[in-house]
Amino acid sequence: MATSDYDYLIKLLALGDSGVGKTTFLHRYTDNKFNRKFTTTVGIDFKEKRVVYTGTGADGRTERNFRVHLQLWDTAGQERFRSLTTAFFRDAMGFLLMFDLTNQQSFLNVRNWMSQLQANAYCDSPDIVLVGTKADLQDVRDVHVRQAKDLAERYGIPYFETSAMTGVEVDQAVSTLLDLVMKRMEQSTYGGRGSEPNGSTVTSHDLQGTHDRRKCAC
Repeated sequence: MATSDYDYLIKLLALGDSGVGKTTFLHRYTDNKFNRKFTTTVGIDFKEKRVVYTGTGADGRTERNFRVHLQLWDTAGQERFRSLTTAFFRDAMGFLLMFDLTNQQSFLNVRNWMSQLQANAYCDSPDIVLVGTKADLQDVRDVHVRQAKDLAERYGIPYFETSAMTGVEVDQAVSTLLDLVMKRMEQSTYGGRGSEPNGSTVTSHDLQGTHDRRKCAC
């Protein structure tokens, strides 16, 4: 891939119990299709998508468009893969924390996943969006909307109820997470000197800068 193809490479990671719909969610977001065939993710897989993000220019005030290459990492939810998947937490800039709206246990396990994040992510307060999946299956819903919103408020993170089948709120959930990640980068850049999530420093120069700075999200 030519370095001039994009301004930023952003890595987002989807996590949650096995079967909550991480793979179908990412397939809907990247390909705008619903895959009815259930395939258990073994270890780690990923999808990619190019988007345009409207952010702040070098002066910290004017708007400009950035070409973003998104890598969306799909993690296995089974316990036997946990040591492998958590190894990728430090490389991700944002997290889609997912549970199944028809499965109360997957919702209760969100707390365990949050503990994993706090122990292994790049910082103590990473950018996270809570995502309830299978919102189209209202007849068998097992998690009340108030439960989910209360948990999201407790953690101070956005919450979306999504459906990979209909596409509802899928784009919005990812776009919100990307916005959080990019704003964190802008604040770090225009604040003078700051630390990127991978530990490297950035200065308050133009966001495109060098190739390394374009890939500061790696």
